[in-house]
Amino acid sequence: MVSTKELIEQLQRLLHREGSADETPKKERKDVALVLSSGGARGMAHVGAIDVLLERGYHIRSVAGTSYGSIVGAVYASGHMDEFKEWMFSMDRRRMLQLTDFSFGPSYFVKGDRIIREMQRFVPDQNIEDLPIPFTAVATDWKTGREVVFDHGSLWTAVRASISIPGYYKPLMHEKMILIDGGLTNPFPLNRVKRFKNDLLVGVNVSGHDYAGIFKRKRLADAMKRENSIVYNLFYKMMPEQSGLGLNFYSLINQAMSISINANAHRSIELYKPDILVDIPMRRYGGSDYDKSEAISKIGRAKMGRELDKFLGVGHEVTK
Repeated sequence: MVSTKELIEQLQRLLHREGSADETPKKERKDVALVLSSGGARGMAHVGAIDVLLERGYHIRSVAGTSYGSIVGAVYASGHMDEFKEWMFSMDRRRMLQLTDFSFGPSYFVKGDRIIREMQRFVPDQNIEDLPIPFTAVATDWKTGREVVFDHGSLWTAVRASISIPGYYKPLMHEKMILIDGGLTNPFPLNRVKRFKNDLLVGVNVSGHDYAGIFKRKRLADAMKRENSIVYNLFYKMMPEQSGLGLNFYSLINQAMSISINANAHRSIELYKPDILVDIPMRRYGGSDYDKSEAISKIGRAKMGRELDKFLGVGHEVTK
């Protein structure tokens, strides 16, 4: 059920979209309210998309993100994108495993603290309200099923809550809430980014997944080997497969979450209609392919370039 506050916010956004006589034509606007979806390692496409926006002269005035989108958004909002890119582009499987603090608790496999500490080396914790630009992250309250919006307080508390994939990362206990991944309630938070007059709402969605195509091409188990190789090697072999179906605990949960996230992301697109939408199905890469970060980033560059060309209606050469 939508709360009164949310109804008011939606009305304000609609009024903002209707605009007034002194609005700048959209094609002439350069200020951007940027929204970055969940999607695991596929979220490295956000990095390439941001690079192209900046190269084309756009100014990112605010950013909101969910799950991996919250990581990229937090890094950008804090002004440390160059360090983040250098770190991620050098990532390999061995280093990723070193940063994975396995615990095998009653409801999770990984604590998720080590990776946060590593990122804090180049992005120190700070209050969100002290960042150079407005930033918002989204998590989910496990008890109530409600969306939890972080737009103030500790930056890394917000990110850690937003990336808490259920069954994988340890849930975050915060203010009497048990917080899990924001992708479950709002994987593409177009309605949570701070808006400014005459800005463009730009969204990058990497939550899409071609599961129908996967089932047509091959068994899900074979697809999982290719698309989530690290996770597959760690967990899939330890869990017995249901005969002939390519189905076990990991594949069942992974696919169920992806289907739900994809559906919710596209509902958000239909409801809030971004001015520029970069929608990337990411058939070639899985949510754990962090060792392929640079290649994934290049996909984001190419897709953002094409969508900007389409928006402007010009034959601008796509940045590769």
